[in-house]
Amino acid sequence: MLSVFCLRLALGMLGTLWLLPARLMHPRFFRTHFLIVLGLALVAAWMMPDHESDSVMTIAHPRFFAYMAALFALVGAIVWTLERPPGGWLVVVVGMGACGTALLLSQGILRGERGWVEAGAIWARFLSVLADLSSSALLGFAVTAMLVGHSYLISPGLPIRPLMGQILGGGVAWLTRTLVAGSALWLWTGEHDITNWNQETNLWLPVRWLVGLVVPLICGVMAFRTAQIRSTQSATGILYVVVILVFLGELLGLLLARQTGLPL
Repeated sequence: MLSVFCLRLALGMLGTLWLLPARLMHPRFFRTHFLIVLGLALVAAWMMPDHESDSVMTIAHPRFFAYMAALFALVGAIVWTLERPPGGWLVVVVGMGACGTALLLSQGILRGERGWVEAGAIWARFLSVLADLSSSALLGFAVTAMLVGHSYLISPGLPIRPLMGQILGGGVAWLTRTLVAGSALWLWTGEHDITNWNQETNLWLPVRWLVGLVVPLICGVMAFRTAQIRSTQSATGILYVVVILVFLGELLGLLLARQTGLPL
């Protein structure tokens, strides 16, 4: 579960870089991003369970791609020490590919395994991919927006555009994640009584939705309105709360996915 969380966060943080204009952001911001991704990929590889049918270092094993993601993150951290990094964006693309492949392999999608629910359910596999991508985007935008907010402490003249872009991107990611979780909840309620409080899942569902989706939306709107008046320090403080809530929500979502077989 933790390996999936780390891979989602790494993939999301790399993806959010495309909304950051390199001419406005200092290269150290990109370098810091790659160093964080490097740590996340190594933790994911370390926490990843072994598959009996595969050697750990074969190309079919998700740990192989996690290590590749760590390698490309290291290359990216070195490349982005320069003002005009040679092949800097190519490293972002390759790193995202390695993280995404490791994530899908670890979830069993590319392996053709059980996935979220019964084998052969195409809709379940599609929902699983959407859950991974939307969760990655939500996690990535939350963390990157908070880190961009910190940049205004050392670069007061930085335009507000990068921060606003990250917050708006986070809003789109939140909407997509909510739609995916809502679809999974609709499938779950079709076969289970959601009002049966004797089931542990029904007790965790309101917490997951309130902490991971509802409150982050409220805080995100507050951060957006605060950033509009260029109160960047206040917006950054609110985004800290968003990061914590989104982390807790997505971890609860992974726990519920393990219990129910659906990305609730």
